[in-house]
Amino acid sequence: MIGSSWYCERERESIEREREKEMITRSNMAEQLREYQIRSDHDWATVSFFTSTPNSSSRVDVLFVILELLMFALLVFSGVSLYFRYMRLAFLFICATTLIFVCTKITKQVRQDRKIKRRMLLPLSM
Repeated sequence: MIGSSWYCERERESIEREREKEMITRSNMAEQLREYQIRSDHDWATVSFFTSTPNSSSRVDVLFVILELLMFALLVFSGVSLYFRYMRLAFLFICATTLIFVCTKITKQVRQDRKIKRRMLLPLSM
């Protein structure tokens, strides 16, 4: 009987030690956050004309640059259409440019809000 209680006590102590090892400490959380930030950092060299930040940080920003170039082309085409007095075509190009511009702004805002929300869910968001 004495031997079995000693064995149970020994087993309980080993389980508690394993739990302590598995517990996430503050330094472990800070290290995990640092590793996450390093992994999520992408260096994409793109230039965006309509954004406030000159350096992009994700692959989706390449799509935004393409859309911005399309908007620029549509504005040039609308100017050419006005030169040749095609008012309806120029108005159509300007409307399409405005629609694309508004959609990209909304999409960028939604992405930024999601990013902020995701950062707040991290354990040590600073």
